[in-house]
Parts: sequence; structure tokens; C-alpha cells
Amino acid sequence: MRRVVILSGDTISLGLLMKEDIPKLWEWFNDRDVRRFLVNPEAIFYLEDEFEWYEELRRSKDKNVVFEILNAATSELMGVIGLHRINYRDGNAELGYFLGKTYWRKGYTSEAVGLMLEYAFEQLNLRKVYARVYEPNVGSQKVL
Repeated sequence: MRRVVILSGDTISLGLLMKEDIPKLWEWFNDRDVRRFLVNPEAIFYLEDEFEWYEELRRSKDKNVVFEILNAATSELMGVIGLHRINYRDGNAELGYFLGKTYWRKGYTSEAVGLMLEYAFEQLNLRKVYARVYEPNVGSQKVL
């Protein structure tokens, strides 16, 4: 599958979110281990909800930017990363991300966050990017 890459790093790339990838993201998003540190960890999502989320995201490009995290060598989907609630007037946005479990603890998220910050500051001209992390989520604390 051909992918549009926005930014590339050493081991990962950030690419445009593709509708065909929604079923895989839906599977990961419903994984209790992945959801544990996300907002509303108890939530269950139906595939139709994720397709609706994708369409809403496409229509609100000015408020949210979400990229796929891809293996730079193989273009394999690894997760997603995004800037949410983008406020151009005040120059800020909230960062959020998740990876499929098989990609945890390998440095991919740190590289993805670095690329996303580069995009936020150099392409979107933001001045502040913030993230929320739950206290037991030591992995994200290290990344941030």
C-alpha cells in the first residue's frame, strides 16, 4: 500500500491517516492495555464509531492534525500521533498518541513525538504543545 509521508526520522515516519487503516487502529484502540492510559479507559468503541471519527477528523483539519506512525523502512502501521484542540490565535495544541503493543518500549514514540513537535513548531507555527499523562504511565512520562 502506498503511503504519503509527511516527515521522516531514523526509524519511523509520520504519514497521512488512511481510511483503510481504521480497522487496525480500532482493534488497538479497544485493547485494554492500550486504553489503560487514554481518556475514558473503560470506553468501548465500535468500528462504525472509528469511521465516523475519521470523517470528522477529515472535516476539522484546522483543529486537529493526526498522523500515522509508520516504520520508516517498511511503511508498516505502528500507531497514531496527533495535535488536538489547535488554537492558532494563542499558538497552542494538545499532543496525544498511542502505539500497538508490539511496538512499545523500542523508542518509536520518542522519535514520533520529536517529529510531531518539529511539525507543530515549524509548519503550524505553534508556540506551545502540551500533553496530559496519568501518574502510573511511566513510559509516557519518560517520552515527554
